[in-house]
Amino acid sequence: MYTKQEILEIAMEQSAADNHCTMEDFLKPDHVMVDFALGERARIYYKEPITCNLVSYGSNIVASVKSEYRDLVWEYIHKFDFYHCFETPSMNWLAERLAPMGQKICFMAEYFLPDPDRLAELLCDYEIKILNQKDFSNLYRKEWSNALCEDRKKLDVLGAGAYDNGKLVGLAACSADCDSMWQIGVDVLTEYRRKGIASSLTSRLAVEILKRDKVPFYCCAWSNIRSARNAIRSGFAPAWVEMTVKPAKIVDKMNE
Repeated sequence: MYTKQEILEIAMEQSAADNHCTMEDFLKPDHVMVDFALGERARIYYKEPITCNLVSYGSNIVASVKSEYRDLVWEYIHKFDFYHCFETPSMNWLAERLAPMGQKICFMAEYFLPDPDRLAELLCDYEIKILNQKDFSNLYRKEWSNALCEDRKKLDVLGAGAYDNGKLVGLAACSADCDSMWQIGVDVLTEYRRKGIASSLTSRLAVEILKRDKVPFYCCAWSNIRSARNAIRSGFAPAWVEMTVKPAKIVDKMNE
């Protein structure tokens, strides 16, 4: 199994590939700005157009920005404490100045990495089975939409299912979003929640991913307390945060 430092470095190397920078940029005491470019090794879910992506591993902000927005973003990340740049009211300052430029803040997320010192297979009262890609063919339904992505079926490579007398009641699956890291998503049927199923599935799948020499990672929205608690209970810890700016027409379409 990887060490904690090795896992962090693999994540930083991938973030560098995603944002056209170097791994060392995330460790510098000062903010770093680079020209945005989507490389061949970027995570598959990064899609153009992207105006700006702000990333922090807790030391600074690395801003990957299209050239015409550099001055505004540079002013923003130096105006506020770096952690305030990922929350209101500071974000309102940026949003007001992006609006006349036809841009809007789009995605915000917190990412988690496994802690090898805490990660262990947690038990629950239900049978757990390891699933492969062929087992997902009939599972692309609403109740499993966090675990599986119908638009990217070929990337759903491994899973863990919880069964109650043969009935699938919980599912964790991972997407091969890049060469070195697989992202975990999990769903549990409403009537089976608060029974330890999500953490049992997440921890088991994370262990299985590491056995395959890949690094599992987990992502959730700031406000998804249930999901964040599951990550922590399953042996994960907060690792980095991101905020993405896209053209307003893209964001507006998402909200239709």
